[in-house]
Amino acid sequence: MKLLPWDYGVRNLLRRPLRSVLTALGLTLVVFLLLLVLSFVRGLDTSLTNSGDEQVAMISSLAAAENLENSSISEHVPTLIRSELGSMIVKHGDTLSVSPEFLSSTTLNTDAATRVAQLALFRGVEPEVFLVRRRAYLTAGHFPKAGELLVGRLAAAKLGMRAEELALGKTLQIEGKTWKISGQFAAPGTLLEAEFWAPLDELKQQMKRPNDLSLVVFRLNPQGSRREQLDELELFTRYRHRDLELTASAETEYYASLQRHYAPVRGLAWLMVVLVAVSGACGAVNTMYAAVAGRIREFAALQAVGFSRRAIGVSLLQESVLLAALATLIATGAALALLQGVAVRFTMGAFALQLDHLALLIGCGAGVGLGIVGAIPPAWRAFRLPISVALKAV
Repeated sequence: MKLLPWDYGVRNLLRRPLRSVLTALGLTLVVFLLLLVLSFVRGLDTSLTNSGDEQVAMISSLAAAENLENSSISEHVPTLIRSELGSMIVKHGDTLSVSPEFLSSTTLNTDAATRVAQLALFRGVEPEVFLVRRRAYLTAGHFPKAGELLVGRLAAAKLGMRAEELALGKTLQIEGKTWKISGQFAAPGTLLEAEFWAPLDELKQQMKRPNDLSLVVFRLNPQGSRREQLDELELFTRYRHRDLELTASAETEYYASLQRHYAPVRGLAWLMVVLVAVSGACGAVNTMYAAVAGRIREFAALQAVGFSRRAIGVSLLQESVLLAALATLIATGAALALLQGVAVRFTMGAFALQLDHLALLIGCGAGVGLGIVGAIPPAWRAFRLPISVALKAV
């Protein structure tokens, strides 16, 4: 099969610059929207996956299920864990990696008089939290003392506030008490970054639950048998201290249950990906129909001088794919510049949009696919006419 010269298709794009530019802009918008939805799905999945540490186990109230804010356990549980389970917990010197924590959602006010009160998640912690939450680290300031708070990197995004409003030294009103921001922390890729951390005992007093904890998290020794460790945790919660109504699980299991809980949201997002792709394909086909309609005589002339319909179709496909590839590159560059790492609010906190290799692969594949899908139907229609009729087409 004799093909048309490679530069024939490129020159055709340049002969109709306005049409080529408008087509490329339309395809760019479609691919950008695809990458936007994909970055949302991947960001949510990554946050829920990374929030769980495979070495961390947690003990909470049996009745709390997936909502740890409703969990209420005795303040003596950490002592029991240290004494009975200490042999399978990681040690740092003489300190066991055990972090008792208290969770509470409540409203806060900034020192800006016009700011409406916002609902935020507060976690009461002790310094040992950094021994267990290995992804978390201070980025500025110091661990909070009495009347002070640590602010997560995405807390401002969760509350719809400017980052400057949660800068070091700013004050917040929580349940009628003024707290000062002493530091900021990051925990990349996890939901912890949307929280506020306060001294454990002081936050419990503030929320009028001085004798309660929400959960206890601790790091299991990676050298031990995980099956034996989980069996020991079950023995601890279900038999030795059955009266305390405790439940134990690996932290990864907890966040896996949250992934199942948000499965409808993720399914809806994937449906949006399909709808955007289908609408983009329809737009590409319509655009290419309009482009091909004015070139029927050109195609007939090429057939008259000896080029086969297949060769002309390959040239048309080349034009469409080149245009789609250019649009995909522009959209990908814009998405990486504008979307990567942007914080998004949702019910449990906030997470960053994530354009990882999977999102980019799907987005770029869909972009090039639009070029292929957009070229085939118009070419099929154009070549249905006999050459003698096509040469007289207007």
